[in-house]
Amino acid sequence: MTTHTSTPTPARIGFPALGTTAELLVTDPSALPAAEAVLRDELRAVDLACSRFRPDSELTRVNLSAGVPTTVSKRFAEALQAALRAARITGGAVDPTVGRAVIALGYDRTFASVRPDDARSVPVGRPAPGWRRVRWNPRTRQLCLPPHTSLDLGATAKALTSDRAARQAAKATGCGVLVNLGGDLAAAGTAPEGGWHIALADDHARSATVPGPAVAVTGGALATSGVRVRTWRRGGRVLHHIVDPVTGEPAAVVWRTVTVAATTCVDANTASTAAVVLGERAVRWLRSTGLPARLVGPDGTVVRLGGWPPDLAAPDCGGPR
Repeated sequence: MTTHTSTPTPARIGFPALGTTAELLVTDPSALPAAEAVLRDELRAVDLACSRFRPDSELTRVNLSAGVPTTVSKRFAEALQAALRAARITGGAVDPTVGRAVIALGYDRTFASVRPDDARSVPVGRPAPGWRRVRWNPRTRQLCLPPHTSLDLGATAKALTSDRAARQAAKATGCGVLVNLGGDLAAAGTAPEGGWHIALADDHARSATVPGPAVAVTGGALATSGVRVRTWRRGGRVLHHIVDPVTGEPAAVVWRTVTVAATTCVDANTASTAAVVLGERAVRWLRSTGLPARLVGPDGTVVRLGGWPPDLAAPDCGGPR
């Protein structure tokens, strides 16, 4: 998703973060430095707490302690509770215990470092142990994973960071703020007149000048999950990063991308990821949530649910994604 506005251009900045692109827009240009400081603080905190690629992250420590009770920090607890809630409300379609399954498929390092093809390596699906086996006491913040279990908090933790950063930056600056972390987008404060215009695409890094559909957002959040960008090959197979916890395999490609609107980015991300995993069952499940959603099939067929509006034409203007 790319962000644009229909009023005089707010200040914006974009930079690499969390293995993707962070984008920040503010309605008051003088507020950009303060808002950027908030965003970078949030990004540092979530990376240290939840990165599975840092040997010094709290997540790495937790995963190495599987089978043994351990006490976690408040930041980690917040991310864990978001992930466990996502598992509960999706019936396990989004499950944080897929860590070993993702690693077995070859996504065992930052995506930029994943070897694009390794014909000698034949991936074997590892079904997730299941979120219900996680022992968690939110009062004491004591966690015990089943033995040989690894958490992957990536999706919900990134969405939670978008929510936190947008809310905190709007509070600190008193202006409208939009945070976009690789397609996980949250808005806070007063939006510009006409709203934030969000270009929809399979790839959040697509050039903003490429024509395409868009939607206007005045508040809340959007999240897009897709299977076209983070792909790699193993043993002659094309794999992607959204794993079905039941099989430990990449979810069947029924939907190329799913975009969902919700009050929070965590809820939007949870629903969009679940829809990719649920495949043919996604339409019925999304209807039960009442959330506005836009699903795109492999052939480009678009399904709109929950009052999702007709596509706007993306404005012909540049800018970071």
